[in-house]
Amino acid sequence: MGLLSGLMGNASEVDDGDLEEVLSNTLVDGEQVEKAYKVVRDMFIFTNKRLILIDKQGVTGSKIEMLSIGYSKITKFSKESAGHFDLDAELKIWVGSDPTPISKDFKAGDNINEVYKIIATYAV
Repeated sequence: MGLLSGLMGNASEVDDGDLEEVLSNTLVDGEQVEKAYKVVRDMFIFTNKRLILIDKQGVTGSKIEMLSIGYSKITKFSKESAGHFDLDAELKIWVGSDPTPISKDFKAGDNINEVYKIIATYAV
């Protein structure tokens, strides 16, 4: 997936160079990145210990919110595939007892199935 796919909102794997910059002061001893995906400016980073959601905010993207979720805290998750008229697929993740899920949209043809499988591998 190239630059055009990223601009269109498609999920693409993140290369190690981008991850080092973002995670330089975040990972703990023994923690390793398994997979990382980027959707426009947001990232899903799967480590061997947790899921890290990165939301770049503002016009320049210099403000960054990092949400760290231990896999054991994910109580349920779902995916809704894109349809003929609805071009977005949606991933929802419920954390702890919070009734409102974290929701992320993926464009049709994105790697939502791969992201879903990774969550299933670690959260179960």
